[in-house]
Amino acid sequence: MTVARQARPRRDVRVALEICAVAGLYYGAAELGLLQQLVRDQVTPLWPPSGIALASLLLLGPRVWPGIALGAFLVNVTLGPSLPAVLAIAAGNTLAPVCSYVLLRRAGFRNELNRLRDALALIFLGAFTGMLVSATVGSGTLALTGVLDAGDFASTWSVWWTGDAMGVLTVTPVLLLLRSARWPRGVSPARWAEGILLVAATACVGFVETSDTPLLFLGFPLLIWAGFRFRLAGAAPCALVVSVFAIVAAGQKSGPFAGHDLFTNMITLQAFNASASLTALLLGAAVGERTQTEREIALACRQLAEMATRIATSDRRPALPVHRNDQEAVSVESDTASE
Repeated sequence: MTVARQARPRRDVRVALEICAVAGLYYGAAELGLLQQLVRDQVTPLWPPSGIALASLLLLGPRVWPGIALGAFLVNVTLGPSLPAVLAIAAGNTLAPVCSYVLLRRAGFRNELNRLRDALALIFLGAFTGMLVSATVGSGTLALTGVLDAGDFASTWSVWWTGDAMGVLTVTPVLLLLRSARWPRGVSPARWAEGILLVAATACVGFVETSDTPLLFLGFPLLIWAGFRFRLAGAAPCALVVSVFAIVAAGQKSGPFAGHDLFTNMITLQAFNASASLTALLLGAAVGERTQTEREIALACRQLAEMATRIATSDRRPALPVHRNDQEAVSVESDTASE
């Protein structure tokens, strides 16, 4: 009983620290996301806090939801028109990742993202379905308070929803992989050189995206390369990098985003971001699942080979020698039989 009483304050302190850390990460990511706001000074094409919130719930559990609520309130209190509106938007921002978390856990989601079904669950349940809550609550609150005109509701809602969904698709996989990442040992120099070359090529493509040349498609060969060679651990960060550079290009109206209105640019940007994220997630998870299946098959074959070797060895063993007492017993039995 004494040990349990001593462990409880430590556990409470740890949970409080986790909540504060989640709130701080949420607020910091929101400030970075708002640097590329495109609609109403608070709606961005990629909202990193949604990905951080869902990753926090998946890694730490539902006990950290107050940190999400606190972070969302601190972000919106400087943006919202009134305190009731701020509370409503913060509630929507909190409920969305919680709904995504519940849906993913009921679907048997694994944080390792080493199965294709996990990638599909994150896409359709975690991103597309769960983030409907925050977009609907947030846009509805702005419309009810008179900040948003009725004619702008659909466009604001779509940007809000896709921004939150893109935050989940690009940020959540990276955070989940960082939690389980280990420093690679025994990696050949050629493998290190290949990884460095991939990073450098991704950075170069990102800079090309912000130029006046519309070459967004150059990122997809790199995503495929990263997915096949490094699985999701390489594909997810590459997708995040190319998406960030694309958002910067959209904000600067350069490359394929030059000379178009906001609606056209948002369609182009979100179509590219969604394609990049889906390519990275699906390809990385599929290759990872194939690799895991090959390992299981190899292990099963090795076990079968060892079992067959043991059986063959036992069949080739010589017959046990007959002791003297046994020989006498056999002779007595034969004499008795002859009488």
